[in-house]
Amino acid sequence: MSSLILVTGGAGYIGSVTVAELVAAGESVVVLDDLSTGHRSSVPSDVPFVHGDIAEEALVGAVIREYGVEAVIHFAAKSLVAESASDPLLYVQANLGKTASLLQSLKAAGVRTIVFSSTAAVYGEPDSVPIREDHPRRPVNPYGLTKLWIEETLGWCERSWGLAWIALRYFNAAGGVPERQLAERHHPETHLIPRLLNALETHEPAEVFGRDYPTRDGTAIRDYVHVRDLASAHLLALEAAKGGRSGAYNVGTGEGYSVLEVLSALEQETGMRLEHRVLPRRAGDPAVLVADGAKIRRDLGWQPQYSDLRSIVRTALDALPFAQP
Repeated sequence: MSSLILVTGGAGYIGSVTVAELVAAGESVVVLDDLSTGHRSSVPSDVPFVHGDIAEEALVGAVIREYGVEAVIHFAAKSLVAESASDPLLYVQANLGKTASLLQSLKAAGVRTIVFSSTAAVYGEPDSVPIREDHPRRPVNPYGLTKLWIEETLGWCERSWGLAWIALRYFNAAGGVPERQLAERHHPETHLIPRLLNALETHEPAEVFGRDYPTRDGTAIRDYVHVRDLASAHLLALEAAKGGRSGAYNVGTGEGYSVLEVLSALEQETGMRLEHRVLPRRAGDPAVLVADGAKIRRDLGWQPQYSDLRSIVRTALDALPFAQP
C-alpha cells in the first residue's frame, strides 16, 4: 500500500536512484537534501524537493505535516572514510548528531517507520568472510563507528517508542543508470570505478592503494552491488518496516573482486589499456569485505539483477556523460 515517503539525501548517488525506483513503483515521495554532496538535477522535476538540513527540527516537522509523511528512507550522511579519520568530531556531529535530531522530529510527529542507510564499515576487519549480520561489529574508522551508533540508537528507539526500523549495511555501491541520466559523481571521488574511469579520460595512471594485502593478487577485495539493486533493497525494506519488522541486513552479492580484477574488467569493456601506480594502503581499509546475503534474500526476497561485474562496469561507462558536475 502506498504511503508518502520522505527521502533524506535523495539528491545523492544511491538516494536519487532509490527515488526514481520509488516513483516507478507508484510511491509518493518528497526529498530533503542540503545539496552539500547531492545534485538537484538528480531529482525528477515532478518530485517535491526541499533544500534543507535534517537537523532543522522545525523544517522537518513542517515537511512531515505539509506532505503527510508516513515513512522515511534516511540516506543523508557524510561518508568519506579518510575524512572521518582526520576529523572524527565532524562525523559524530553530522551523522549521529543530525540523525538524532531527525529521529526527534519523527517521534514528535508520530512517524514510526524508517529505513536507514548503514554500511559494511560497521564490521571493521572481518574475522571470516563472507560476513554475516551477527559478525562482531568493530569499526576501524569513525565513519563506520557513527553508523554503528545510529543502528544501536534505532534499536533503543524501537524499545522506547515503537519505531520500526531496518538498517541496510551496504557493501560497495557501483554502476550507473544511464537511461535515467543517473551516475556516481562525488567530489572528491574516492570510489574505485569512477576513479578508474577518470584515469581513462585523463590518460593518467590509476591509483591503486595497497598491493600487499593477504589476497589473491595483493589488492583489496570488495563485494560490488549495482546501485539499482541497492534501490530495490530499500523498497523491500520499506515494506517490511511498514509491516513492523526491524533489524539489520547486509546488501551484497557474496562475491568479491579485487582492485586489479575491476581494472581488468574495465580494460576489457573499453578495449583500452589502463596504466596504474601502486600507493600505500589507505588507513582503515580492510583487506576483504564480502557479504553473506542469505538473510535479506530469505526475509525480504531480495535478488540482485544487475550486480555482475560486467553490468556494473558497462552501466558506469554508459552513464559517464552524466557524471560531470
